[in-house]
Amino acid sequence: MSLKFYNTLIREKEIFSPIDSNEVRMYSCGPTVYNYTHIGNLRSYVFADILRRTLKYNGFKIKQVMNITDIGHLSSDADSGEDKMTKGLLREGKELTLKNMRELAEFYTESFKEDLKTLNIEMPNGLYFASDYVKEDIELIKKLEAKGFTYKTSDGIYFNILKMPDYGALWGGKRNWNKEGARVAENSEKKNPEDFALWKFNEKIGFESPFGKGFPGWHIECSAMSMNFLGEQFDIHTGGIDLIPIHHTNEIAQSECASDKKPFVKFWMHSEFVDTGGEKMAKSTGNFLQIKSLKGKNISPIAYRFWLLMANYRTKVNFNWEVLEGAEIALKRLYKLYLGLGDKVGKVNLVYQNKFREFLEDDLDTPRALPLLWDIIKNESISPADKKATILDFDKVLGLGFENLKEETIPEEITKLVEKREEARKKHDWAESDRIRGVTGEAGYSIDDTSSGPEINKI
Repeated sequence: MSLKFYNTLIREKEIFSPIDSNEVRMYSCGPTVYNYTHIGNLRSYVFADILRRTLKYNGFKIKQVMNITDIGHLSSDADSGEDKMTKGLLREGKELTLKNMRELAEFYTESFKEDLKTLNIEMPNGLYFASDYVKEDIELIKKLEAKGFTYKTSDGIYFNILKMPDYGALWGGKRNWNKEGARVAENSEKKNPEDFALWKFNEKIGFESPFGKGFPGWHIECSAMSMNFLGEQFDIHTGGIDLIPIHHTNEIAQSECASDKKPFVKFWMHSEFVDTGGEKMAKSTGNFLQIKSLKGKNISPIAYRFWLLMANYRTKVNFNWEVLEGAEIALKRLYKLYLGLGDKVGKVNLVYQNKFREFLEDDLDTPRALPLLWDIIKNESISPADKKATILDFDKVLGLGFENLKEETIPEEITKLVEKREEARKKHDWAESDRIRGVTGEAGYSIDDTSSGPEINKI
């Protein structure tokens, strides 16, 4: 069988083969760490994790690099507006210094790494701060300058997109700038509305450079870091769908022009949004939920991962608490059935394994792969030991934590609380019932009301 992935660059599925047969080189756009990461952001990393695990499952060695954006990311795609890290410092009442900017970044990066761990996302081979690679940014800008792709304005050094005839290939070709709805240039000195900043001047705070004191542009950081670690050409670049029209388009432009038009990335792969009430989550608007928001509702973060896998990574999903609670109930049911298979681990069932591979190899089709877990458990022709081995094999990709499951002994005080709650429910004392449920939740145990009575589960 052959791996087939949807390549945004050609807008269709394509058979995947790495540039180097011994290793897949992969770059994933990391977060801008001026605030906590929200669960919408985290979909991109769950997707990249499934991709990475699928490649490993198919025998490939992986070198995955991820950046941490801690400088240079402005609020506007037109290279204007408030610097996001500055916004974070002002929000927290801290002085605008590079030292404080880095400390802020390190704090939110640790939170991000904890979120990855909580969602059972494997850490990339390298996770790097953009502020540590300003030298590489400057060298790349100087290359572009020497080749005639840049010009200077009063606020920075810009890339002239007209110097690259196929600019915009990632999203389907040139826009008609006179067309209604085209992005308006916020800087009248720009030669073209969609020219983008390679370096922005800032005399008050910033890094020294041959161009003047300031910061590298957001786009140049990813190009410089990815090429530094993975080479001028590599296999896969991942990110959210919102990065296609500006950030990733500009990465291609500056990277390929600096390297004499060598194709920068072979496969561009993007995940869709998580919507809440018809809106995508965004840190800039404050419309976001954190992983701790799930814990506050006594919902396991792995249930969120499970819910995301019910949809293809290229399908927009609409978040609400009811569907997530339903996903958690289903996952807990799977866990219970798995634990009921006993302690022995047999052999992987090859028929089911081939089906699993077939679905994953078709652009990571987790919505078709997940139901196989239920099919295996229900299949009476397979021994419990072989069922367990097959589920564990699938979980190398799915990452739902079956390997670490064990029967939980429910503490006596929790059992007694549940009994008191049942008495309150019989008396229709819903306030007391909810209070007890909150107490057990804080203690790390959830209560699911079923037709056969309450089920207690470790959160």
